[in-house]
Order: sequence, then C-alpha cells, then structure tokens
Amino acid sequence: MRSYFDLIEQTFDFPTKEFKVAKNALQFNGVHLMDIIREYGTPLKITYLPKIGEHISYAREIFGKAIKKLKYKGDYVYCYCTKSSHFRFVIEEVLKHDTHLETSSAFDIPIIRKLHEAGKFDKDRYIICNGFKRPAYLQYIRDLLQDGFNCMPVLDNLKEIEAYEGLDVETINLAIRIASDEEPNFAFYTSRLGIRYSDINALYKEKIQNHPQFKLKMLHFFINTGIKDSAYYWSELSRFMYKYCELRKICPELDTIDIGGGFPIQTSLAYEFDYQYMAEQIVENIQWICNKNNVPVPNIVTEFGSYTVGESGAVIYSIIDQKLQNDKELWYMIDGSFITQLPDVWGMNQKYIMLAINNWDDSFHKVQLGGLTCDSMDYYNSEAHIAEVFLPIVEGNEPQYIGFFHTGAYQESLGGYGGIQHCLIPAPKHVIIDRDEDDKIVTTLFANEQDPETMLKLLGYV
Repeated sequence: MRSYFDLIEQTFDFPTKEFKVAKNALQFNGVHLMDIIREYGTPLKITYLPKIGEHISYAREIFGKAIKKLKYKGDYVYCYCTKSSHFRFVIEEVLKHDTHLETSSAFDIPIIRKLHEAGKFDKDRYIICNGFKRPAYLQYIRDLLQDGFNCMPVLDNLKEIEAYEGLDVETINLAIRIASDEEPNFAFYTSRLGIRYSDINALYKEKIQNHPQFKLKMLHFFINTGIKDSAYYWSELSRFMYKYCELRKICPELDTIDIGGGFPIQTSLAYEFDYQYMAEQIVENIQWICNKNNVPVPNIVTEFGSYTVGESGAVIYSIIDQKLQNDKELWYMIDGSFITQLPDVWGMNQKYIMLAINNWDDSFHKVQLGGLTCDSMDYYNSEAHIAEVFLPIVEGNEPQYIGFFHTGAYQESLGGYGGIQHCLIPAPKHVIIDRDEDDKIVTTLFANEQDPETMLKLLGYV
C-alpha cells in the first residue's frame, strides 16, 4: 500500500522550498515541527517571523523589476495594513524592513504611538488612515497631524474633510477613497466604502482646491477580492486610472495612487500565481493609461496585509480520537476548534494547506476532521485541490499530529484572541519562531493556553 509521502509526492510538486520531510516528519521553512511539538505540546499556533521579511523583499523586487523594465518614472511604496495582524511581534518585524502602515480603526493609533515611543516608528513613515471614522478615530488623526507625523487621512465620505479644518498645521495631505464596483456575483453592486466617482471632482473643487492647508496627494483604490488576473480586476483598475488622469489635469499635487487589495497567498500545494507577471501588468496598465492621457505616472502604493503575514502562520493539532460514525465516515477529532481558532474555515469555507506532521511513511485513508465544539459546522473535510482529506492511518499508541499552514492573517482578530470562544474553547499556546545571527532557530512562548481564571474574569465571575 502506498504511504502518505507517496500520496503527497505524486499529487504535488513536492518537496517545496517551504515544506520538506526528514526522518518521517514534516519541516516548515527548515523548522523541525516535531521538536516544537515536543517542547510546547498542542494545540499550538506558531508564527515564523522570517517569512514576513521574505515577502516584503519579494514584492519590492518584482515591482522594482517591472519599473526598471518599463522605464516607469514613479516610485513604489510598501505599506502594511495592520488589520491583518495587530500583534506587536508582527508589526515590529514588518517595520524592520522600512515599511509604512495603513490603519482602519481608532485603536490602531495608540499602537503607533507606542511603537514611536519605543523608537520603532519614526514620524517620517506614512500613516495612511483608512476606514469610516468615528469621533475618536478622527481626534487621533488630528493629534497625529498636529504632532508632526506623516499622516494621510483617506476621505471615506463627503463630510469627513470637515474634521481636519482649523488645525495648527501648515499642510495636510489628503487622499480620497473611490467607491469601486464589487464583483458581478456579489450581494450588491457598489462598495459601501469610499466616495462615488461622480462626487470626487466636486469634492476636490469645492473643499480642497483653494484651501490654504489641504492638498490632494493620493487616490485610493480597493478591490475586495485582491489582485487577480481577471476581467473584473483589470476593468476596475482601468476605470480608476482614467479618474486619476482626469483629476490629475486639474490637481497638480496629485502624484500617488494606492492600489489596495493585495496579492493572494498560497492556500494549496497545487496553487500557482505569477507575481512577477501581475506586477508588470499593473505597472504597464497604469503607464499606458497615463501616457494616453498625457499625464505623469503616479507613485504606486500597495497595502498588503494577508500577503505580508499570512504565510508566516500555522496551527498544529493532535488527533485525540477517531470515530467511525457509519460505514464510510471516519472522523479524526482534533484537540481544538476550527470555528474558534481558524474562523475563516467556518465563515468563508477558506482552505489552507493541511499536512500531516508525522507518520509520513505510514499508509493513509480518507477522513473527516472534527473540532471540539458542539456545532455541526466545526469540521474540515475538503482541500483546495480536492473535495476530500487524506491522512495517515492512526494505529497503536503513537499520536498523529497535523498542521494547517499559511494561517497568519486575520484568524486571531476574527476569532477574538484571548476572549470568550464558542463552547469556551480556550485560545491555544502561541509560539514565535525566529532565526538568530547564525541562522539558528530561536523560539519564544508568546502566550500560554487560555486558562479558566481568564474566562471567569471576562464573564464577570471574578
């Protein structure tokens, strides 16, 4: 009978740069996962920090190559959107690579203040303030502007600009978010966020053009599906660029575009995406439309969130029981929950790379994976490339471990890290993995598994 290793090797181009097998067990970016499990146990979340810098460097490389190849006269600027993961160890790692930040909430601003106090974030870096802004958020932005930070509010509605009147600041650089159309199969036609195409020129002429402090520096474009080689994406980007050209002719200060909605991440070992091709196509399309309209090309800002941190994350579980519920449905029960710890699996039917950690030399069979909550939706039974899940056969006393990979974006935020989870399933341990100056693995326990006392306090019993 074929082994689990045979199955993976024959199904995918395996091993990969990221995943290898040694001594019957999986390695993730050169990290021996069984060593991590022996030290920390399961369930366990891990963050492999070097992956973050690797992705930032790669994005800069491919856009840099495209700009050089096409003799594009604008610059490329890399921003990280903090909503993907707000953890300090993530944002500090991002900032090590000379990046800028994009915010979406009032509480992002105290985080930036803390980073500035610690010497991790200087005032020259961009703070692109996105989102619909309530009074506290607006006040924080006003404070940043008056304190000399390089803060750029992105106007999301026609009244927001009034909040920046009367500040003791010489110049306030503004951006306008354009309300893009959603994909044809979406529940509604136009995004609720941003300002309509038909209102933008009037907003500029009436509120910005002759204002002594305001300058319109950037147009912001966001596509919820991210960057894709699809007719929908190219159509929306072209429409946005024609608006940029129209506005640039009456607004000489406008010199930057923000193409929000980032690169996708790998969700299957069979996944393919030509990042270099897409970067070239984006730059070429922008340049072609600007040349056609006889306007200077803009600087290009990207705000990559999932792409920055997604592939740095993984969640590791033990198989704690197997249950044959009828003649053909064999359940492997994990020591955690998909609903609470990987909520995109439940809420969006998201697929991740799922692999066995150990027992790669053993035979395999088809299974269903079940979580610990009482909810019937707490399961995982298909992968991105096939509507099935296969894992090694569990025999004897040796435990089986499995990993879900590229889970580093949004899962803690959506799952409510450190809060109250469905069926009071505790948040698992979280371990940070880095490399020292000699390229040796260094691990740090960021958080222990959530304990009963924490939950009792949150629920008001303590």
